[in-house]
Amino acid sequence: MRNRQSLVGLALAAALSACSLSPDSTTPLSAEPTTGSPTELQVQPSSTPPPLIPPTDLPTLTATPALEEVTAFAKEELINCRFGPGTVYIVIGQLKEGQSARVVGRDAGSAWYYVHDPGNPDGFCWLAADVVEIEGNPEALAVVSPPAPSVTDITVVVEPNRMVVPCSQFPQVVYITAEVTTDGPALVTYRWEASTGVSSVDNAIAFEEAGTQTIQDYYQIGAPNDYWIGLHVLGPNDLSEQTNFRVICNP
Repeated sequence: MRNRQSLVGLALAAALSACSLSPDSTTPLSAEPTTGSPTELQVQPSSTPPPLIPPTDLPTLTATPALEEVTAFAKEELINCRFGPGTVYIVIGQLKEGQSARVVGRDAGSAWYYVHDPGNPDGFCWLAADVVEIEGNPEALAVVSPPAPSVTDITVVVEPNRMVVPCSQFPQVVYITAEVTTDGPALVTYRWEASTGVSSVDNAIAFEEAGTQTIQDYYQIGAPNDYWIGLHVLGPNDLSEQTNFRVICNP
């Protein structure tokens, strides 16, 4: 009888122990990493290397073709090589019969060729197409714009350049002459300037082709002194030239 009661007591104690756990209690997750065999998310290294895939869309390397050289040969015994593409430009070189020049350009109408000056390795000039034989393809040449003409030289002369007069005979007049040279067709603007600080109004003279033109004027002197007078070219480029003269008076 006592043994039976003991068994009942043990069973009751076990039941009470199980009921003492609160339904809200949880078991904390361990912060330590777990160890063991890999799961399906872990990838095992393969012993077989992946197949090599040949690259596609590789650039094709091609050599850049060299520009064809174009050469001009003189047809006649002696031909002119000019500053610009036209007979209105000054002659700056020549090409003899049988002599050649490398062509580096042409004008828009292919009537003139821009070449290395045979007499000046660092210079260039223009040959007329109708007086040369061309070797190569001139149509492949670049079109070169004509050069801008300019005044290349000025000379100024005063007459008389020495004057001796009585001191009572002022004012006196001197006459001035200037020669202006251009290397092509141009509209030249200029003015006279003097050591006294006076200057003329601006004037202009037209050049239809390269060459020299003469400009004349006079200047009035009011007292004895050493003077200068000059011509100042304002366009197409800036250039000046002057000359000195003396005026002496006797009492």
